[in-house]
Amino acid sequence: MNKSGQNRADVKPGMEVDIILKKDQRTGERTRGFVKRLLTSAPYHSRGVKVMLDDGQVGRVVEIIDENTE
Repeated sequence: MNKSGQNRADVKPGMEVDIILKKDQRTGERTRGFVKRLLTSAPYHSRGVKVMLDDGQVGRVVEIIDENTE
């Protein structure tokens, strides 16, 4: 089940997500990775919850790929 990443409660560390990096906001190019940390403290964000991926990249979640993570 794919979800947008606007609700903080839907995004958890370890999930595979697509994010848009700050530098890619104009093009909308997505980057896929696994969530390391949630950086948005608000329960909802209209442009997506800001996260840090395992590799250190930071961006806003546009789609949750797999919410059934171990």
